[in-house]
Amino acid sequence: MTDFTMEKGADGVAVITWDVKAKSMNVLTREAFALVEALVDDALADPAVKGIVLTSGKDSFAGGMDLNTLATIRDAAGDDPAQALFDFTMNGHRILRKLERAGMDPKTNKGGKPVACAITGTCMGIGTEIALACHRRFMADNPKARIGLPEILVGIFPGGGGTTRYSRMVGAMAAAPVLLEGKTLDPKKAKGAQLIDEVVPADELVARAKDWVLSATDADIVKPWDQKGWKMPGGAPYHPAGFMTFVGASAMINGKTKGVYPAAKALLSAVYEGALVDFDTALRIEARWFTNVLLNPSSSAMIRSLFINKQALEKGANRPAVADETVRKVGILGAGMMGAGIAYVSANAGIEVVLIDAAQDAADRGKGYSEGLLDKGMKRGKVTAEKKAEVLGRITATTDYAALAGCDLIVEAVFEDPGVKAEVTKKVLAVVPADCIFATNTSTLPITELARASDKPDQFIGIHFFSPVDKMALVEIIRGKATGDRAVAKALDYVRQIRKTPIVVNDARFFYANRCIIPYINEGIRMVKEGVAPALIENAAKLVGMPLGPLQLTDETSLDLGAKIAKATKAAMGAAYDDTVDEVIFGMVDAGRLGRKSNAGFYAYDATGKREGLWDGLADHYPVKAEQPELVEVQHRLLFAQVLEAVRALEEDVLLDIREGDVGAILGWGFAPWSGGPFSWLDILGTPYAAERCDALQAAYGDRFACPALLREMAEKGQSFYGRFGTGVDSRAA
Repeated sequence: MTDFTMEKGADGVAVITWDVKAKSMNVLTREAFALVEALVDDALADPAVKGIVLTSGKDSFAGGMDLNTLATIRDAAGDDPAQALFDFTMNGHRILRKLERAGMDPKTNKGGKPVACAITGTCMGIGTEIALACHRRFMADNPKARIGLPEILVGIFPGGGGTTRYSRMVGAMAAAPVLLEGKTLDPKKAKGAQLIDEVVPADELVARAKDWVLSATDADIVKPWDQKGWKMPGGAPYHPAGFMTFVGASAMINGKTKGVYPAAKALLSAVYEGALVDFDTALRIEARWFTNVLLNPSSSAMIRSLFINKQALEKGANRPAVADETVRKVGILGAGMMGAGIAYVSANAGIEVVLIDAAQDAADRGKGYSEGLLDKGMKRGKVTAEKKAEVLGRITATTDYAALAGCDLIVEAVFEDPGVKAEVTKKVLAVVPADCIFATNTSTLPITELARASDKPDQFIGIHFFSPVDKMALVEIIRGKATGDRAVAKALDYVRQIRKTPIVVNDARFFYANRCIIPYINEGIRMVKEGVAPALIENAAKLVGMPLGPLQLTDETSLDLGAKIAKATKAAMGAAYDDTVDEVIFGMVDAGRLGRKSNAGFYAYDATGKREGLWDGLADHYPVKAEQPELVEVQHRLLFAQVLEAVRALEEDVLLDIREGDVGAILGWGFAPWSGGPFSWLDILGTPYAAERCDALQAAYGDRFACPALLREMAEKGQSFYGRFGTGVDSRAA
C-alpha cells in the first residue's frame, strides 16, 4: 500500500488521494512526499489531464508531518545536521512550489493546470501547507472539523511554506492568530480567515472541486505574489502601516513568550525578512529560520515531550498487559467543585454517571455545574441543545448509595480527611459489584493508608485530578503498595476515555506533582523572608517560562490551604520537617490574607477580585534588602527546587518513567514548557553542569539543593537522562 494514489478520470481530472492505511489520520513522511512529487509530475506531463484534485481517503484530511521524520534526519546527518535539515526543508518547498506553479510559463504565467484541494475534515500542519499551495481550497461543511497551523504549540513553526504563504495572503497582523498562537478554525471561520475558499456539503466535496478545476482560467491559478505589482497586505516592513504592524507584533510576542520560546521570534523574523524579498527568496529565508529552530534544544525537547511522549502515554505506553477495562458506569462521591468537574468530563465522554453527596441539594448543584458548562458551550456555538440534554441525561444526582449498583469504577472526591474517606469507602463497597475498582481523588493523603478501608486493596487506586477538571489536561494515577495491574489498567483506560493525559506514579507523600510544586512555592516564600524583592521573584519565574510566579500561585491556591498542608506535613515528618516558611504563611493567614479568595494575599486586589499588584505591606514585615541577587541566581533557585525533587522521585521509584515526569510537569503545573520538562531541562544544561550548580546552591542556601546521588553518578559518567532512561525502561544500573 502507498500513502498516495492517483486516478485519472475520463473528465480529464486527476484525483490524488492521501490515505495512510496504517494510521487513523494521515501524516506525511519523507518517502510519501517524494511519491506526491512523482504523481504531480505524471499529471502535469499527461496532455489528457486538465487539472488535479488533491483529497483524502479519510474523514479527516491530515494530522501534519510525522515529527519523528525531523528527528531522524537530524540524527542521521552526522557532522552537519543543519545542512541536512535545510536541504530537506528546501526540497519540500521545491515540491510545493512545483504544485503551485503547475506547469505555468515563468514569463507569461499561462499554460498551468488548475489544482484544487478537497479537504475532507480536520487539517493540520503540513496538510494545511499543502492546501495553501493549491489554487483553490474546498472544505467539507463539518463544524467539528478544524484547520490550522498549530506547530508553534510544540516548539516549531510552519516551515513547509505556510508561514510565507499565509502571511502574504492576509498580512502579518491578520496571520498572527493562526501562525503565532496556533489557533485552529472550523470551516466557516477558516473561510473568513482565507485558509480555505469554499465550504461545501461533504457529499459534494470532490465534485465541486472537479467542477472548479474544469472551469478555471489562467488568471484563476496565478498566486498574488507571482503577479506583477503585488504588495504585502497591511504593508511591507518599510511601509508606515507595515512598520507599525511589525513593531506591535514584536511587542506582542515578547509580552506573551517572555523571550523563552525561540520559535515565535524565528517565525516573526521569517515573515519580516521574507516580506522584503521575492517569494522564492522568502521561502529560502523561511527554511533557514526553520532549520535554526529545529537545531535549538528547546525545539527538540518540546517536540519530544509535547508530541511524541505525550502521544505515547495517551496510547498506553505504560499500561499493564491486561484485558480491556473500558468504563461504562462511574460513581462519583462528593459533588463539590472537584466531584462536579469529574462528573462533567465523564458524562461528556459518554459514560453513565452517578453523582452522590450527603444532601440532595448539594448533589443537584454538582449536576448544575455540568449544565453551566454546557450552557457556555451553547453560547459559543460548540454545544447543541441535543448534546446538552444527552450529557445531562447521563448524570444521576442522588444521596442514595444503592444507585451505585452496576458501577465498574468509583471515584471518591470527598473531604481530605482519612476518617471521612474510610467511611464512604465502606458504604460504597457494600453495594457495588465485587470487581468494581475504587479510586480516591486526593492530592496529599497516602493511597496505601486509605486502601486499609477496603477489603480488596488490590482494587484500590489513586486518581489525582487537577483543578479545574474540565480544563486541566493531566491526571496523576497513584499506585498503592497493594494496587493490582487491573486497577491501573482501569484508571488508564478511564483517563483515555475522558481525553486526558495520564501519568502513573508509586505512592509517596505528595506523589509527584505536588512533591515538585510545593518546593517551588516555598523557595519563593523563602526569598521574601530573606529580603529578595517580590517583584524580582515573580518576574524571574515568568522570564524563565513559569506561567505564574510562586507568590501568585500561592494566592491562587490559597494560603490557608498552604497552612493546612504545612501542619499535616509537620505532624507526619516530625523533627525532619523544615518550618522556615511557616512564619510567613501563618502570619499571612492570621492577618486574614488568604489569597485571591479573600481579595488579599501576597497581591492586592480590588473589590471585584482583580489583581492590582504586589501587596505594599509585605515590605513592612519583610524589608527588601538593598543588594539584590542576580536574575539567573533567582531563576536557578526556583527551577532547581523543582527538578531536584523530580530526580529524587525517580531515585526513589515514585516516578518510573522520565517521559511521565516531563509531560506531567508541563501539563500539571506548567513547568517551563520551552524546556520540555525537568529532565529535558537537565539534559539541556548537561548533567555535569547541573551537578556543579547543585553544589554551589547547596553551599549558598542549604542542603535542600544537595545533588542527588543519581545525578552525581550521571554527571561523572557524562550521561543524559534521555540517553539513559529515554525509552521508559528502568536502567539505573547503566
